[in-house]
Amino acid sequence: MAGEVTVPAFPESVSDGTLVTWRKRAGDAVKRGDILADIETDKVVFEVPAPDDGVLADIAVAEGSTVASGQVIGRITAETAPKTAKPAAAPAPKPTPVRVPDAARKPAPAEKPAPAAMPAARRLAAERGVSLDTVSGSGRGGRVLKDDVLRQTVSAEAPRPEAVKAPERVAPLEPEATAAVAELRGLHPGERPERRVAMTRLRARIAERLVEAQRTAAMLTTFNEVNMQPVTDLRNRYRERFEKQHGIRLGFMSFFVTAAVEALKRFPEVNASIDGRDIVYHGYYDVGIAVASPRGLVVPVLRDADRLDMAGIEARIKEYADKAQAGTLAIDEITGGTFTITNGGVFGSLLSTPILNPPQSAILGMHRVQERPVAENGQVVIRPMMYVALSYDHRLIDGREAVRFLITIKELIEDPARLLLGV
Repeated sequence: MAGEVTVPAFPESVSDGTLVTWRKRAGDAVKRGDILADIETDKVVFEVPAPDDGVLADIAVAEGSTVASGQVIGRITAETAPKTAKPAAAPAPKPTPVRVPDAARKPAPAEKPAPAAMPAARRLAAERGVSLDTVSGSGRGGRVLKDDVLRQTVSAEAPRPEAVKAPERVAPLEPEATAAVAELRGLHPGERPERRVAMTRLRARIAERLVEAQRTAAMLTTFNEVNMQPVTDLRNRYRERFEKQHGIRLGFMSFFVTAAVEALKRFPEVNASIDGRDIVYHGYYDVGIAVASPRGLVVPVLRDADRLDMAGIEARIKEYADKAQAGTLAIDEITGGTFTITNGGVFGSLLSTPILNPPQSAILGMHRVQERPVAENGQVVIRPMMYVALSYDHRLIDGREAVRFLITIKELIEDPARLLLGV
């Protein structure tokens, strides 16, 4: 039985994609459901499964080509016909025994299957000449991520201890260093190299949306600071019991999501969006959480966040973070949303102005918790403080509402009992 290999159906918001990797080669035997190729779009990576058992007889589209939904990219033919049974032959005379060396008796080692790897990791491995068989994957199910290839590259290029005669001029690279930076190791004074690479679809889409947000919205940012001592004390008191009962770590994000939902209920214009000359007020609370992934920034959405308790919020965020690292987020998990929260504090950011996520009208920025001297009841004390920022579309949200919205979040975080009591 023969079958065509076609591009999966894209959602309406995705027009085309790039075929980044063929996982199988022409002539390879495949089973129904085996992943044959990866197609990258500006939102997610789609995997192309084999429609039938057989042999991948034809690859019609090369890696790096642009493909459309439903396009034929290959063909699978039926497996070779089974051999017919031969009639029994007369037994041959017994051969003279011959001593076979022990080495010849050992069966040939089974060929090790190629490890599963993300498209970005495969591209980088090909560019750097790294065999994926030598890379240990840290993604879900042992998948090889781009960072894994970078670590392997840096490790392979590092000089052996006995060969080091003087301190290196270039500091060792961190695992998250890009391939372009990795190529700058070991340069001689005066060299001025450059490396040009094409933008991924996701990076190009991120750039497009950020420019769109600044061009179309009257964006303004207001700041405040939050005393994190009450939440920190609460976490320290119940952390072990929470993790034991719910099987998930208690972080700061669940407090901020819960506080943001309460503030959105009080200030509905922050949960609204502009459509032409209309204002669309949303009667639901779909909160996007900005997550860093090997492909770039993605914003999976907590649907109906007002119906989730803190354990549910933490579990959903953990699930999305794992999917983002493995590149398995579905298209419906990263589309939509009425409000966004981003936490630059996990990378050490002390203060920033987050950019809107169109068509949303506001975004909350969390930052690093840092101990600072503050005044309390006429006394200077040391408290764990966090700067928070709210960027908003001034066309829809007035400064008074934006400031009051942020103060509401501040008050709820500084008195977390109010989150439980709903006051």
